[in-house]
Amino acid sequence: MLMRLSHDIGLYFYDIVIARFDLWAAFGVLAQFVFGARFIVQWIASEKAEKSVIPMGFWVLSIVGGLMTMVYGFVRRDIVIILPQVLSIFIYVRNLMLIAKEAKKAKAEAEMQT
Repeated sequence: MLMRLSHDIGLYFYDIVIARFDLWAAFGVLAQFVFGARFIVQWIASEKAEKSVIPMGFWVLSIVGGLMTMVYGFVRRDIVIILPQVLSIFIYVRNLMLIAKEAKKAKAEAEMQT
């Protein structure tokens, strides 16, 4: 039984990693790496500041990785990938809008003080 299970698991991984791997699968993997890279950017920025921060690069990588993943979902016709990305991209863009609004407000306040 264990021999059969190990054989079946081996065939499964061969199927998803080798047999079904194509250009779109490579794109999907790249999309996940871009999306995941945002956490490395956030971690480095937090370590430098010695506190938890979310830099602009986090949101840019979130949008790019999310868009890439959404494209992959459309190509693969996978609603499980598409729906969460649509909502997430909206949230990432909204965060950038709030950051821009705060920066504009801070600039106006600084100009008023001088």
